[in-house]
Amino acid sequence: MRLRSGVFAASCLLVEVLGVALFLRGFFPVPVRSLPRREARGGFPAEPAPPGPGMVSNWTEIPPPLFKKVVIVLIDALRDDFVFGSKGEQFMPYTKQVIEKGTSYSFVAEAKPPTVTMPRIKALMTGSIPGFIDVIVNLNSPALLDDNLIWQAKTAGKRIIFYGDDTWVKLFPKHFVEYDGTTSFFVSDFTEVDDNVTRHLDRVLKREDWDLLILHYLGLDHIGHVTGPNSPLVGTKLREMDNILKKIHISLLSKEEASFPSLLVVCGDHGMSETGSHGGSSAGEVHTPLLFISSAFEKRSGPLTHPELVQQTDLASTLAVGLGLPISRNSVGNLILPVVGGKTMREQLRFVHLNGFQLSRLLQENTPAYEKDPGYEHFKIAEKSHANWIKLYLEGNNSEILLNLGKKVLKQYLEALRTLSSSLSKQVAQYDMYSMMVGTVIIMEVLLLLLLSIPKALSSRAEFEVPLSPPLFSLLFYLVCLMLCAVHVIVCTSSESLCYFCSVSWFTAVGVMMLISALMCGILSAIAKIFDNSRLPVKNPVLSSSSWSEIDVLILAGTVGHVLSLGASSFVEEEHQTWYFLINTLCLVLCQELCKNNFLLKEYDPQHSTTVKQNFGEASEYKNIDIPAADNSKLGKTTTSDEFSRGSDKWVSLASPWIILICCRLLRSLNQTGVQWAHRPDFGHWLTSSEHKSELSFLAAVSLLMIFFLVQRRCSLVSKIAMALGLLGVYSYRAAIGNVIFPWQHGSKDISKGITEARFVYIFVLGIVFSGTKDLLKSQVISSDSGTKSTGLREVYSGLVLLAALLFRPHNLPVLVFCLLIQTMMTKYIWRPLKFNAAQITVMHYWFGQAFFYFQGNSNGIATVDVSAGFVGLESYVEIPAIFLTAFATYAGPLLWAFHLLCYLSSEVSRYCEKHWKADKR
Repeated sequence: MRLRSGVFAASCLLVEVLGVALFLRGFFPVPVRSLPRREARGGFPAEPAPPGPGMVSNWTEIPPPLFKKVVIVLIDALRDDFVFGSKGEQFMPYTKQVIEKGTSYSFVAEAKPPTVTMPRIKALMTGSIPGFIDVIVNLNSPALLDDNLIWQAKTAGKRIIFYGDDTWVKLFPKHFVEYDGTTSFFVSDFTEVDDNVTRHLDRVLKREDWDLLILHYLGLDHIGHVTGPNSPLVGTKLREMDNILKKIHISLLSKEEASFPSLLVVCGDHGMSETGSHGGSSAGEVHTPLLFISSAFEKRSGPLTHPELVQQTDLASTLAVGLGLPISRNSVGNLILPVVGGKTMREQLRFVHLNGFQLSRLLQENTPAYEKDPGYEHFKIAEKSHANWIKLYLEGNNSEILLNLGKKVLKQYLEALRTLSSSLSKQVAQYDMYSMMVGTVIIMEVLLLLLLSIPKALSSRAEFEVPLSPPLFSLLFYLVCLMLCAVHVIVCTSSESLCYFCSVSWFTAVGVMMLISALMCGILSAIAKIFDNSRLPVKNPVLSSSSWSEIDVLILAGTVGHVLSLGASSFVEEEHQTWYFLINTLCLVLCQELCKNNFLLKEYDPQHSTTVKQNFGEASEYKNIDIPAADNSKLGKTTTSDEFSRGSDKWVSLASPWIILICCRLLRSLNQTGVQWAHRPDFGHWLTSSEHKSELSFLAAVSLLMIFFLVQRRCSLVSKIAMALGLLGVYSYRAAIGNVIFPWQHGSKDISKGITEARFVYIFVLGIVFSGTKDLLKSQVISSDSGTKSTGLREVYSGLVLLAALLFRPHNLPVLVFCLLIQTMMTKYIWRPLKFNAAQITVMHYWFGQAFFYFQGNSNGIATVDVSAGFVGLESYVEIPAIFLTAFATYAGPLLWAFHLLCYLSSEVSRYCEKHWKADKR
């Protein structure tokens, strides 16, 4: 059975999607879960029964609430050093005074990755640890169906008011008696998004018809995304938050009763990195302040110590106890004991027993061998000690022995809670290894099959033979299929944990096994055909003597090495180092090839002329091209023309790889990325500091001029004018939002959103892209002219460059300049003189595209995604444009190199057609 290359490629793509989907289903772990929410409110455990006949504890109900009103102020992206560090002393004096001398308890809450808003709200209100799949759901949050603090409070009849991020309204629909949600994705808004929350405060603080007030402020997070954590705007926003906290605290103190105090909780959902983003696991992103302020606490005295580290999930358990509610059944958090430290010993033991009982029950429902867990064993020991303590208490023993025994029991409970919480948290990282392995096998088989078929894949008329008839492979197919089915039965019957692939129907599972067997037979057939061809007599001496060049070896070794490196997490975190190494090595090999081409291959030997089949784009009729091949060099390698060998072009060509190496080294110094060295200072941080705005402005202006000169060479006159005006609009936009300044600008200028300037640029982007699209359609519909097609691609490429210049931050504009410069030098001085084939040029484009992804400052963590790019020129949040602009700004490097590949291949076809036409005319 034979398949055309297009059908074969499409089939491989579909199978690859299946393998990736199966791998991802196993990679995203199934979270720890208890009973559904509607069954969560059951009976409460009584105190441990004291030993001895006739003794029964009379406390079987949940303890009453400790606080009359609770106000939660969640400041988005509030880092711990913004409160406990120098910024807190300078910009939050009232909060700092309450921490040092007031009735408060302060902690540093550690958030687990991913550090984005929606998963962190889940963690705060449910006490569970969300998975990375919630990063995707964060864009459109569905209603939260798990047991959570908000649902428990509403079920208990408490009245809840919310103002702020509308993610809460989506997660908890119909739970608030009053709410006002604001969109969290429009990051260019620093003030209105918080003013819409604060405008309700004076009115709601005077009322008595609420029990829980939640305020979620977004301005600080938006400032971080746009300007970073060191911006002067951060201090202004912290001072605003300090005044709001002061107003709330004074209002609560003026209205509370001595016997029934109120509680003010100040926290952050996540922090921010040194670039102002979040989502990763750096210290600045995971450490947030957690403050409990109430007159019920003892006034702090003595020297201030560093705040204790707690888990963000501990807040749900602590607030549940404070409000007199059951702890959420899916919570893995521990009670923060100092919050209830003012209560009697019996009440404290009752609180930690309820927390331990909830954690042990959750462990039972998720772990088959729960009785052997150290946390469960410690809890049972603590329960027995608690029962003995209750016996002494009911007997009326009030001596010092009872107090010391209570402290001992409390310590045992806290140790059990920590161990239970740790055991449950580790289950979040338990992956479905069997599903991951099946998906990986499918992916690797398809990749190997594509690798073996690469020589045929470069031809549009290539066909691939699927081995269905040979009896050897038919027998092998059935043997492999039976073996895989046996493995599936063994794994699914012996596995203790739930496996997704074991839960699918047997019909589906057998189908996947047959697919794996068929792919294996195809691989063996391709390998056997390669060996058969190698034994055939040689008809062409040139083909037999040709060997792989250094470029071929580097491409193969680099690609395989990169794939293998992704098996280690450290190489994934620092993947940029792999690409930097590969492109540097590529430049050195290119330098060697150029030296060989210019100094060693001077004489042309006609006996080595051979006919090479090349296929560029759609000009499939021009496949037979006579190219002189040098002795002992790769097929298609040729000496350069006399014009190139003489004069300055020769030396510029020899210098090109070294110039590219220098450019890449400069780009590496611009943005630190990855994980281990991301915190180190770089040239980009120096440029973006407020003291160097003049230097940044000069660099941005020079970069925009360079972009114009590098892009406009092959554009039409109208596109050149549009490009010039568009780049001027880019600088005007950055000046409007305060990133750069004009030379004639003195003093401070009012900062705006730059809506008009950005839309001015968008008009020219669309105009240039439309002009290029018109030429592309003309080349396809009206006349099959490769020159018109090449011109159209260049026009569209110019429009994309202008769009990238608008979305890039000013300090990243040199990345765009060096991208265009390297593309120009590679095209004129390396690829054309050395006459690389389409496959080699495609791989080189891919390598440089990946390297420029990291030169932009990106990484494999979502914390480096520049969300602010998605709102350039938008007055409000519009989902589709925001997603498109953010994605384009993030992947601009790979996209521009991919589009340049199309332009280059099209121009080569156009040049060849023109040369062929002139030759025929002669």
